[in-house]
Amino acid sequence: MTARYDVDLPDGRTLVVHDTGAHTGAHRDAPAVVWHHGSPQSGALLAPVVAAAAARGLRVLSPARSGYGGSTPAPGRSVADAAADVGHALDALGVPACHAVGASGGGPHALALAALRPDLVRGVVTLAGVAPYDGTDAWFAGMADDGGLRAALGGRAARERFGETAEFDETSFTEADYAMLAGSWAGLGDDAVRAGQEWPGGLVDDDVAFVRPWGAALADVTAPVLVVQGGADRVIPRHHGELLVTGLPAGELWLRPRDGHVSVLGALPVAYDWLRAV
Repeated sequence: MTARYDVDLPDGRTLVVHDTGAHTGAHRDAPAVVWHHGSPQSGALLAPVVAAAAARGLRVLSPARSGYGGSTPAPGRSVADAAADVGHALDALGVPACHAVGASGGGPHALALAALRPDLVRGVVTLAGVAPYDGTDAWFAGMADDGGLRAALGGRAARERFGETAEFDETSFTEADYAMLAGSWAGLGDDAVRAGQEWPGGLVDDDVAFVRPWGAALADVTAPVLVVQGGADRVIPRHHGELLVTGLPAGELWLRPRDGHVSVLGALPVAYDWLRAV
């Protein structure tokens, strides 16, 4: 059974956290999995994320980042700011240890949580995760549609203006991606559409945060990290995974050559197994 908590943050804002509850078939003190959602998403738990965890006796908590899913907006937030919110929420909920998993735009936030809270995070998985912006044009190479991120270089107002007329580029996804969205991960697509319509400011804040300093360094992530990247990804290309592993003290790259941005999520069950072994 899933619970929703509206957690009070130190500055008076609220962070919404979805929680599958107590562990099933595992010791109650075993680390939970904290799911850091993509951009845009509501933060609501997705069926494949929950099912793969439940099969392994794992609890899943999914925070909605500021500006998404009922969490109070925080315009100008950095990646580290959002990660700090999650750390406060986990403390408030009495979670003593966790694994951080981030998909797409959730990847930086999972890594930042690990960098800020080494006392809390035991292992990290990123799937199609974004690497820190290095100030070069090469960072955008291979993206089917880099308009939003390029607009974000001009700040929040520029990114908002871009979003007023932007349309999704259907070439961003591969045939394998569309097959996933038509099957077990259909809920992800539905949730992304809803989040984009109801909380557009969340995506704006994410994009601006990605092209600015994160406020947390990869070098400070001491936990082991599995970087899962699709070789055919047209949203966050494979070289982002290579950049991440280069900067991480204990990073391991799992390149899936045929996977795109969504189909790479098929690796999640095995990624959970990897986390349980660290």
